[in-house]
Amino acid sequence: MTLAERLTRLRYNRVPDHLLGEILAKNWTDNLVPFAFLIVVVATFGTLLPGFFSTASVIDTTRQLGEFLIVVIGLTVVIIGGGIDLSVGSIFALSAFSTLMTIYVGGASPGVALAAALGSGALFGAFNGFLVGYLRLRAFLTTLVTLIIGRSLYDILITTWGTRLQSSPIFNDSFDAIGMNSVAGLPISAWIAVAFTILAHLMMSRSRMGWHFTAVGGARRSAYNVGIDVRRAVFLTYVISGVSSGLAGYLFAARLSGVGPGTGWGLELSALTAAVVGGNSLGGGRGSIPKGLMGALAVLLTTNGLIRMGAGTGTSQMVVGLMLAAAIILDVRWLKNRHKVLSEVYVAPLHHAMQPAVSAQPGSGTSYALNDALASAEPIALGTVEGPEDVILDADDNLYAGTRHGEIVRWFAPDYTRSEVFSHIGGFPLGLAMDRAGQIVTCVGAMGLYGVSKAGEVTELATETRRSLLSVVDDARLRDPNDCDIGPDGRIWFTDSTTRYDAHDWALDSIESRPTGRLLVHDPKTGKTRTVLKKLRYANGVCLSHDGQSLLIAESWACTVHRYWIAGPKEGQLETVIRDMPGYPDNINRASDGTYWMAWLGMRTPSFDLALRHPAMRRRMTRNLPQDEWLFPNINTGGVVKFDDTGRIIATMGDLGGAAHPMVTSIREHKGWLYIGGILNNRIGRIRLPGADPDWTSWESYWGARP
Repeated sequence: MTLAERLTRLRYNRVPDHLLGEILAKNWTDNLVPFAFLIVVVATFGTLLPGFFSTASVIDTTRQLGEFLIVVIGLTVVIIGGGIDLSVGSIFALSAFSTLMTIYVGGASPGVALAAALGSGALFGAFNGFLVGYLRLRAFLTTLVTLIIGRSLYDILITTWGTRLQSSPIFNDSFDAIGMNSVAGLPISAWIAVAFTILAHLMMSRSRMGWHFTAVGGARRSAYNVGIDVRRAVFLTYVISGVSSGLAGYLFAARLSGVGPGTGWGLELSALTAAVVGGNSLGGGRGSIPKGLMGALAVLLTTNGLIRMGAGTGTSQMVVGLMLAAAIILDVRWLKNRHKVLSEVYVAPLHHAMQPAVSAQPGSGTSYALNDALASAEPIALGTVEGPEDVILDADDNLYAGTRHGEIVRWFAPDYTRSEVFSHIGGFPLGLAMDRAGQIVTCVGAMGLYGVSKAGEVTELATETRRSLLSVVDDARLRDPNDCDIGPDGRIWFTDSTTRYDAHDWALDSIESRPTGRLLVHDPKTGKTRTVLKKLRYANGVCLSHDGQSLLIAESWACTVHRYWIAGPKEGQLETVIRDMPGYPDNINRASDGTYWMAWLGMRTPSFDLALRHPAMRRRMTRNLPQDEWLFPNINTGGVVKFDDTGRIIATMGDLGGAAHPMVTSIREHKGWLYIGGILNNRIGRIRLPGADPDWTSWESYWGARP
């Protein structure tokens, strides 16, 4: 390796370029902009205004924040649900008026006043929800109308009853305490706002109702198609917003013990600005309660800071309006271009120097030299099966394979002309294994590990494992579970090919050549799944050795087969059995003579081997060229390899013409026949194996009396 190549390897393998893409791909990165803006606001006013964060100032700010934040939270729920509520200021004022009328005119208790305030808010919110949700009127125009109606009603009421409210002889110490007292240094209103925010966050992020709101806001028609009551969900968002404004109006009335003509005036603009500045999308379906919290803090601090600096009401309103405009522009531009930014930075190839491959050309005289044996394979289900990635046979000689339609199909012995859908999985069943009871275990792409009973009933076994402490990507989720095998103690060993990409993005994973694959084990007795090995370049096939002491693991993009010891004196050790093969290994299975069969899904090419040494070129390729012009592993020509425990190659088979089995992803020996699967094939092949044990089956090898 030259000095230049060593420097290239150091640059691309040691500098964690991939972290930027992984961070930007996280949903919580939307919080970075509002959080940064909040920090700027705090730093600016903290510097320009001495005493801006003094104890007295902070207490006064938190009293206002309690009321304002609750309004923002309610409006945030509406926005996430795909709507908008311009009437929150009117509802706020009416609720405050209802509170004061109940106490200072009606002489009722603070509890009754709270019910009146919440009832006023809920009634007005339900009116909005009925018009927008059930009558399907436009939210902006509808709530603009209700804003005008509510404000007009409030002006009439305050004109009629204002004098009586101000001259009321009634005093209520409990009500005044709610507005003025503190607990542990914070006003009661602030504690109520904190509790309300936590409750709203749990509702939006952990409850079915919150998930429905987000789904409706993100794609209303899709939400309807999956059975969500869209009209009811929209209705409830406005009710929640109304109740929020009602509670805020109650706290406002408790703090000031009075209302005036300007109560709630302009509150809708400030609340909307806070919700959007916090990062909640006006398009709906994207946002969170913490974003509303950050936006509320930023807007309130900005408004108070401007007032402390001597700015008039007009200036403050103008600044809030400019903040809203900037937030909308940022939201629209980011939403439109986020995928472009991610495509620019997410793919981060490594330098990977493959050793020269031994030739697999026919007639080359090497142990890997392919022949044309697979071309004569007898076809099963020709033209009626799509993508049989793995095949397996039961004790009655029936044949099973998963298909890209999300099903496991069973073909009946002995001629395999009759078939039935054995089980509907939903995802793409990849690797298959059969336990002692004859039940099938399958890795389902992008879903996880599943069990299928002899009656075809599907059971979820594992969809996640424990998340790595320092991983940015959520590696708890199984993104590309690929192949599985079952140990004598019932534990299920399986591979997850990559933690950075889903199964359909395998080409990107090959171009990166980043070792993110892993070996996992699931224990049915405890129901727990744990990660055993990491840092494999596309972990693929896995096979329990004949003696049950170790596992053979195919590392596809490294063209390598490893042995991992699970028992005996070497337990926990990993050693390489075969390295730098001319083909990309896939599934591995036992052979009747104590050796192993391995599928090659494709063959190495000099061009891609060279590209692996030039990560900068591969990065430019993914950014500047359409995907159908990328250079990635050749999967149009593969084959079958037989090897022993030492890694010695015993035999190879191929389809040189590419008509029957150009790509092979699985092989299974059964009673003297070799069954062949391929993820891109339209058939299952089988060929007679001369000299093979005609009574040997894989199931008996694992669970029967035969060794």
